[in-house]
Amino acid sequence: MPDLLIRLASPGDAAALAELAADTFPLACPPSTTAEAITAFIAVNLTAERMAGYLADVDRTLLVAHEPDGHFVGYTMLIAGEPGDTDAAAAVSARPAIELSKFYTRALAHGSGVVAGPLMSATLEAAAATGAASAWLGVNEENARAIRFYEKHGFAKVGRKHFRLGDRDEDDWVLERPLAPIA
Repeated sequence: MPDLLIRLASPGDAAALAELAADTFPLACPPSTTAEAITAFIAVNLTAERMAGYLADVDRTLLVAHEPDGHFVGYTMLIAGEPGDTDAAAAVSARPAIELSKFYTRALAHGSGVVAGPLMSATLEAAAATGAASAWLGVNEENARAIRFYEKHGFAKVGRKHFRLGDRDEDDWVLERPLAPIA
């Protein structure tokens, strides 16, 4: 995808973001996650209405990666402010911190580096532009591919937290990365 475009998401992107989120969220779930739990999570957290709310939230920054025809192939969401999870708050060492809440690409882009690498670079630039000293994220401990990707981009394991999905508590690593100030 040599013509990949990355930009801030706009209010008009809510429906396309919801479609992308519904397509990509299952890719990050552990194998033990039931289809019912995935469907329920999407129905509550990744709808067009919910995306519109995220886009309207001044503490959130959403970036989209798309092809020249407008087809979305990836997105990220940053959330400014103190970590809302107690375990993550204890693990994250630098303040102010910004959460990399969502980082998803379509399956066709996995392993190619042509979407995820540039999207991560743009996301880290957007995070640094907020003045945050570090970026942090939670990633399922069984998602070895994602962990390798994040570590390749300077994130390191600093703690653990839990993520409720369906009727199960999933174990997540908390990863953190220092951010260079934008001059």
